Amino acid sequence: MNRLLTVLGALPVLLAAGMGEALASGGGGGGGGHRMDLTQHTLGTVALWTFVVAYFFVMLEEFTHLRKSKPVLMAAGGIWGLIGWVYVEHGMPDVAGEALRHNILEYAELFLFLLVAMTYINTLDERRVFTALRSWLVRSGFSYRSLFWLTGFLAFIISPVADNLTTALLMCAVVLAVGKDSPKFVSLSCINIVVAANAGGAFSPFGDITTLMVWQKGVVPFWTFFHLLIPSLVNWLVPCTLMYLAIPKGQQPPALDETVTMKRGAKRAIFLFLLTIFTAVSFHNFLHLPPVAGMMLGLAFIQILGFYLKTTYVSYRQKRGIPIEPGKDAEYVGDVRFDIFREVGRAEWDTLMFFYGVILCVGGLGFIGFLALASQTMYVEWGATQANVAVGLLSAVVDNIPVMFAVLTMGPAMDIGQWLLVTLTAGVGGSLLSVGSAAGVGLMGQARGKYTFFSHLKWTWAVALGYAASIGAHFLINGDLFNGVPVVMP
Repeated sequence: MNRLLTVLGALPVLLAAGMGEALASGGGGGGGGHRMDLTQHTLGTVALWTFVVAYFFVMLEEFTHLRKSKPVLMAAGGIWGLIGWVYVEHGMPDVAGEALRHNILEYAELFLFLLVAMTYINTLDERRVFTALRSWLVRSGFSYRSLFWLTGFLAFIISPVADNLTTALLMCAVVLAVGKDSPKFVSLSCINIVVAANAGGAFSPFGDITTLMVWQKGVVPFWTFFHLLIPSLVNWLVPCTLMYLAIPKGQQPPALDETVTMKRGAKRAIFLFLLTIFTAVSFHNFLHLPPVAGMMLGLAFIQILGFYLKTTYVSYRQKRGIPIEPGKDAEYVGDVRFDIFREVGRAEWDTLMFFYGVILCVGGLGFIGFLALASQTMYVEWGATQANVAVGLLSAVVDNIPVMFAVLTMGPAMDIGQWLLVTLTAGVGGSLLSVGSAAGVGLMGQARGKYTFFSHLKWTWAVALGYAASIGAHFLINGDLFNGVPVVMP
């Protein structure tokens, strides 16, 4: 409900702005040709309300169980259908079509990139890489205080290469396994994991969808993202240190004996995932090709590994004297049945379709002219720093993906320091509330009753201190990047 009130509260401002002076051309949305400013048109009001209502249902997903992709897909089709109708009526049918194709192309690159990344994560999960890591942590005999630091640290270092939701769920499984007798430990650790996972993803092009979009757009070079390492670390360490003081001293979780062995090919899959990241970066940095081309090459790597696992299944067992009993041996049956397209099928399709709907909705609003008005208000009247800090606060109540895509569509004239600032704030701002990120929402479901919206809200002040400290650290450490030279958008 808080999210809804925020969105509805912003609506009158946007509508009032839409009644202002007409622009010569609509902002954002891609495509060329003469565009009409439709912010004063009935279409503008209907399109804006369509997106607001759709996002209202997205925010209620936890209660309605209506998958978030459905309402935004409906909204995207409706908004662009209205735009196409108006442009046909004015004798300019090709202008809207060109803009829509531009948005679809942007989505296609993001879609294929994420599909390969999700396939690798699913393969590592199927090969029991994450389960084996969890098993080691559970049986290692750490104290509650040690586990608090360790799970947070691992979330921080894993999320730059894996998505923050997968990382958070993995660490939360460890916390739930060892902390079943200490609800306070579980609650504090979940907050710590959410903050760490979001902070870890903020300094890596692979760590969050927002950083990936900024990198693929060509706004910030690959290695420049790592200037955010220290600010991201500060963002996690400040609230982590404060919460650590509330963890009971000297308490030890009960000893657990859980041993899990990774399946054959697990280490090869890890190596190929790292090789795929290398090819994506190399294609972009050295060959000036879209990173998705390197990722699709990496998909071929894992397909070949899958072929190897299937064709050598019989010989592998025969050499070790293991009877071949497909369907009965839980340890090895996965090899003969391993099919990479099964892992492709396990991708988060609802999330991928959600991205499509969001990108087209925001692109449509930009084409109508709303993002040009928002850009004028935020980045000209407020100033870049205030606007970028506000973007982070907004991402605590609205998903950071539409927020960042809107900023990229606006294309404000900012130097590299400001682009890094908005990347940082959009990435870590979601930690302010449990509903502000996929990691927080996921953990509320996994640790139901122990990690809640209000248990997180109690420590929002500590997370906010970390948010402010990370911004200060960015200005202090990366001050030379605030050189006033605007980045030229590709």
